[in-house]
Amino acid sequence: MEKETVMQKIRVMIVDDSPFMRMLLKDIIDQQPDMELVAVAKDGMEAVELAMKQRPDVVTMDVEMPRLNGIEALKEIMKRSPTRVVMVSSLTEEGAEITLLALELGAVDFVAKPSGSISMDFRRIGPELAQKIRDSMKVSIEQLTFRRKPLAGLKVRSLISGKVVVIGSSTGGPRSLDLVIPPLPKDFPAPILLVQHMPPGFTKSLAQRLDKISNLSVKEAEDGDVLKPGCVYVAPGDCHMGIKQQDRKSVIYLDSKTEKINNVRPSVDYTLDKVSEIYKENTVATILTGMGKDGSKGAFKVKLFKGIVIAESKETCVVYGMPKAVIEEGYADFVLPADKIPEKLLEIV
Repeated sequence: MEKETVMQKIRVMIVDDSPFMRMLLKDIIDQQPDMELVAVAKDGMEAVELAMKQRPDVVTMDVEMPRLNGIEALKEIMKRSPTRVVMVSSLTEEGAEITLLALELGAVDFVAKPSGSISMDFRRIGPELAQKIRDSMKVSIEQLTFRRKPLAGLKVRSLISGKVVVIGSSTGGPRSLDLVIPPLPKDFPAPILLVQHMPPGFTKSLAQRLDKISNLSVKEAEDGDVLKPGCVYVAPGDCHMGIKQQDRKSVIYLDSKTEKINNVRPSVDYTLDKVSEIYKENTVATILTGMGKDGSKGAFKVKLFKGIVIAESKETCVVYGMPKAVIEEGYADFVLPADKIPEKLLEIV
């Protein structure tokens, strides 16, 4: 008689100060055949204690809580018993800023409550939360505890060139972007188009946060923006970002009508496709950490026009998916850890 194989369930802990939200989250976890709820915490202090005691595989963490908020709890958990954490955030501007800070501190990903802090319609994003819990299991604890090393300021070696840089990232992106964007000098001689998979609202906060910590000027892209060297344009959530030639200038346009590509909008493939058509061999694609294969087809197009492709190496990726696809297809000219990419970008442009 053959032995039945027992599926190893994902051990989940939920953290939320709202009894209603705890009930909703418990229902969502209980409905997943591959998950089991091992602990429930009412605030950040209890979360830290239970994380050390129960050692869950994944923690869902509310942001706003008494005694110890989600950010402070996340810091303590990553210090004492590093764990995969999925933040549960409100869709406010402040909520977006806090969520980005959480991703920088080691959270794997986040889900946004559809309607405020106590969300009556949270159940409808149950499948998204469940999938993000599953996806987070692909992330190693070692990648979450990777810490940024300070870089000396880099110096420009050349005058303004006709090159353009496109950076694509997804899960783990904000942490890798912290290693790539801030070290670049303010007179970096090329514009940068940044496509980070995030919903509306969060991309604006990402741009504002990067702008504060960078030498470059970083903004959420708008229709009609003219590309300028030393500026970073972040694709808004739920819009593909392309460029067109207008009065001998490169101008950004946003496209919210074209369907999702690789199940995402904005898509890195979309931007690389449009940019490489105009900039040809002067396109520099940089594919950072992320789930899936977005950026792979775009990298092929870049190589077709004799452009350059950089892929983030596994050692600094939170999720080695997007760069891996580019590398395995043979499109990467350089495979580098995130902290070495700024020097290579300067060398190229």
